[in-house]
Amino acid sequence: MDSSTIHRRRWVILGVLVVGLLAIVIDNTVLNVALKTIAEPAGRGGLGASQGQLEWAINSYTLVFAGLLFTFGVLGDRIGRKRMLMIGLALFGLGSLLSAYSASPVQLIAARSAMGLGGAAVMPQTLSIISQVFEPRERAKAIGIWASAVGIGVAIGPVLGGVLLAHFWWGSVFLINVPVTLLGVLAVAALVPESRNPDPGKVDYLGVLGSIVGLVLLVYGIVQGGDGASWTSAGVLGPIGGGLVVLGLFAWWETRVSHPSLDIRLFGDRRLSASVVAVALMFFGFGGVYFFTSFYLQNVRGYSPLDAGLLTAPFAVGQFITSPRSAALVSRFGAKAVGAAGLVVNALAIAGYSLLGASTPIGFLALLFFVQGTSIGVAVPAATTSVMEVLPRERAGAGSALINTARQIAVALGTAVLGSILAQSYRGHLGPALAALPRSARGPAGQSITATQAVAQQLGHAGRFLLAPASTAFIDAMRVTTLSGAAVALLGGLVVLRWMPGQGSPTMDERAEAELAGIARAEAELSET
Repeated sequence: MDSSTIHRRRWVILGVLVVGLLAIVIDNTVLNVALKTIAEPAGRGGLGASQGQLEWAINSYTLVFAGLLFTFGVLGDRIGRKRMLMIGLALFGLGSLLSAYSASPVQLIAARSAMGLGGAAVMPQTLSIISQVFEPRERAKAIGIWASAVGIGVAIGPVLGGVLLAHFWWGSVFLINVPVTLLGVLAVAALVPESRNPDPGKVDYLGVLGSIVGLVLLVYGIVQGGDGASWTSAGVLGPIGGGLVVLGLFAWWETRVSHPSLDIRLFGDRRLSASVVAVALMFFGFGGVYFFTSFYLQNVRGYSPLDAGLLTAPFAVGQFITSPRSAALVSRFGAKAVGAAGLVVNALAIAGYSLLGASTPIGFLALLFFVQGTSIGVAVPAATTSVMEVLPRERAGAGSALINTARQIAVALGTAVLGSILAQSYRGHLGPALAALPRSARGPAGQSITATQAVAQQLGHAGRFLLAPASTAFIDAMRVTTLSGAAVALLGGLVVLRWMPGQGSPTMDERAEAELAGIARAEAELSET
């Protein structure tokens, strides 16, 4: 394909890339609306998934995605970005098909891992292809359109999931991806030009394996603790300790390999470190909140999946309003002030969820969603700007991948940790009501609010006494969980205030230019003498 043809088709090519990206982003949010349905017993149209299994349905995708994001960027540079994009879309579509027809929670978790594999292959290629197709004067606009797809996906996902669940079975939220990705593969084959990096990096296979194994062990131990195992048992402490050891070895290895899967040395700049840590702490709270609000809306308040999806729309609206304005705020007040303000407001919004009750006006929840979306729309671009400013231009891709990786890992850990707090607190508050059940029914009934309601329905009239205590116990558990998440999110704001330099700090390029200028002046002075 010659350069003139590529130039004429550049906006069509962008459209193809955006549609592929939308399928991936939508999947991250559409699942949350379907969690309650998937948790229903098999006889009532679900899979009978426990809360821990639901957490893994989210985290199996997220951990694989985060662990392989850097690697697939390097592979695309090596074997061809177009080819890797087609492979990624095909893997994502196949994983979606397997997810839709999963017959058990374990099968769903495995299929979601395949989807994460495909998503990690797609994401870095889209940005690389945009950089190849668009000239510098149009590139910023194209990347802005690409970035807006993420916000659109956040808004569309829950609503689309609600519409599908209103008419079809739970697997439809995954099956919808199959025709989209199939058309995407055909469109990429016909329209997108091939490109490679003439000097691609090497793949750090050992680093990739270490990061994924370490994170999976850590998350597994946390989820086991939340599922009812003793936190002092070998089944909990063993995986957590093993995961931390593996992650420590991974960090050590990454400082010694020439082409690391995650360049630990980038964290030597405190502005970059503070920004990445702040984003991680923000999305830690976000992951937990997004997990339990679906159950609050559907199990406690009785809303349909469609209504629950529509009620999350203010979150996306808040992001739409503030994201485009974040750069102007950073220019005026500095990334430190803007980032810290966004993180503190985010923490307050998360804390606000603790005020929700069984009869709280639903407009208050919509307001919390809006405020949280607004805060993320302000803080994330500010943190990303800080990361990009401290890196030289040739490392911009690494900076972007670093932010995305931190975000995905934080969502996985937030879902696991806050989900475990929610599950354990729920069982503790429901304990007196569970004591009235036969011993064999207490364990299943205490797994989650969905399981409690299912047991109550099986018992008929005799089980109605469980419904009110279940709602009360869930609200009480949600209060403990949200305050924990708010404390973590607030810590992100404190990190920015303490370690991020203030307005006007020079970028790495500016520091390098200043050093070169100083050397030039010194040489000039020496030559004069």
